[in-house]
Amino acid sequence: MSEEETARLMTEQMRQELAHRRVLVLDAALEDENAAWLMSKLMTMAADDPKQDIWLWINSPGGSVPAMLAIRDIMQAIPCEVPTLALGMAASAGQFLLSGGAAGRRFALPHSKILLHQGSSGIAGSAADVELAAEELRDTRDTVLGIISEDTGAPMDRLFEDSLRDRWFTAEQAKDYGFVDHVVSSFEAIAPRARRHPVGLTSSIQSSPASTEEGDIR
Repeated sequence: MSEEETARLMTEQMRQELAHRRVLVLDAALEDENAAWLMSKLMTMAADDPKQDIWLWINSPGGSVPAMLAIRDIMQAIPCEVPTLALGMAASAGQFLLSGGAAGRRFALPHSKILLHQGSSGIAGSAADVELAAEELRDTRDTVLGIISEDTGAPMDRLFEDSLRDRWFTAEQAKDYGFVDHVVSSFEAIAPRARRHPVGLTSSIQSSPASTEEGDIR
């Protein structure tokens, strides 16, 4: 096995370990493949336990607009709360998902950075095609900015002006703007829940006394 294959296997194992703790990770550009994985995990985890939170950790340079809208739709539809956490960078689509987390439970680590922008169009073709594409882009832009306005409380005109060019925010600036609710540095605030028993172990297994002490993560 090559070093690249070993690294990929280790990454996948860690991803699955976190999923067992009801933590999903977006740690790359948002594309069809990882978006489908995130959407399917949100749905199946919500079906398995509709009362427990599902965390979304984000360290992403952005990505697909249709995918980010679909993921947010699922985040809003499922009965579980979805707290979000910015790790390193939450840019563009990453910012959109970060600010779409559960109200009061959107977090950023102290040195994370958040990027607001409208993205690039890449429009080409005949004049008629360009006009149709431009109209669709305007509709999508207005939809996205409208959702961000709802999530942050920022007025649409301010969001439009601020997103015309890349605008980076520190964690504290992102909090002031409304992208996140808390800048955190303590483990307790963002710790994953304890790992669930593997399938096949019955509920007759009793929790140890230590697992029920006040302050434990469950």
